[in-house]
Amino acid sequence: MGSTTSRRWVLAERPAGIPDGNTFKLEEAPLPALEDGQVRVRVTHFSLDPGMRPALSRDTYVGATPIGSLITSAGVGVVEESRSDRLKEGDFVSGGFGWQSALVARDKHCVKHDPRLFKGNVTPTAAIGILGIPGMTSWFGLKEIGQLAEGETVLISSASGPVGATAGQLARLMGAGRVVGIAGSKAKCDWLTAEAGFDACLNYREADDLEAAMREACDGGADIYFDNVGGEMLDAAINVLKPGGRIAVSGQLSEYNREEPHGIRNTLPFITQRLTMRGFVVLDFVREFGTAAMQMVEWINDGKLIYREEIIDGIENAPEAYAGLFKGDNFGRRLIKVS
Repeated sequence: MGSTTSRRWVLAERPAGIPDGNTFKLEEAPLPALEDGQVRVRVTHFSLDPGMRPALSRDTYVGATPIGSLITSAGVGVVEESRSDRLKEGDFVSGGFGWQSALVARDKHCVKHDPRLFKGNVTPTAAIGILGIPGMTSWFGLKEIGQLAEGETVLISSASGPVGATAGQLARLMGAGRVVGIAGSKAKCDWLTAEAGFDACLNYREADDLEAAMREACDGGADIYFDNVGGEMLDAAINVLKPGGRIAVSGQLSEYNREEPHGIRNTLPFITQRLTMRGFVVLDFVREFGTAAMQMVEWINDGKLIYREEIIDGIENAPEAYAGLFKGDNFGRRLIKVS
């Protein structure tokens, strides 16, 4: 018969700083009966996304998460029951399933995946990782926002994360001349240079002068800064950009838990160096996701593009694992396996 109830994490109170055990509440509720056009999905994995942190505390472009509401995230799962002409029992699907073990959803809110795609080096959870929002953010952040040209130098913050690590490898495959990462440990930097093909990586925790370390690693300066962090790191990177440099703003990890944001202090180089800074929501490019994903699958199976996943077992461990994202504990795409 499958799932008749769902275990789900909801927002218990608005966090100040890094979310803790009081922020979330684990509930169990019965699932409703299906209506025409709906399916019941058993969730196998869901993602832990730092980008949804602002909505826990305040209004954002997607609104504020209401107290008592499901915590949002991407998920993958299997259709257990269907009253849909488009989806059948056993189909592998993904969608914005949230932090829960099962759900009833409209079929149009589920993406059906061809199981033949997930073979070789491509895991099923890649659907919500390198082939999902993180990977697409990397692809379109470089091509559309950064306007990467052959031979250019690309500097990437939070470079061992799912967006940063993919962006660095894609930059190389798209013709960058030099790719430099910024990460928070020697192990992460070693992986980026030895396994992921970065030319250099600096450990920001060991840099006495972050701007000078960036400049040295970039061999004088960068053409593109792929920003996942914001704050002081962004300020330092602004001074390292060459004339005509571009900043693609993907995330602001260092700002999400601050009551007062650091913001941008170094604004003069935007004039003197003719810099451009642009933020983006990757869903603006959703019509082009399929083409990008197919190219990435080819590169993954050819061994030209690699990715790391950190799969944590047990839905009850989601809050602690989520808080770890803001402490630098993760190394790769952090997912919860629903058990």
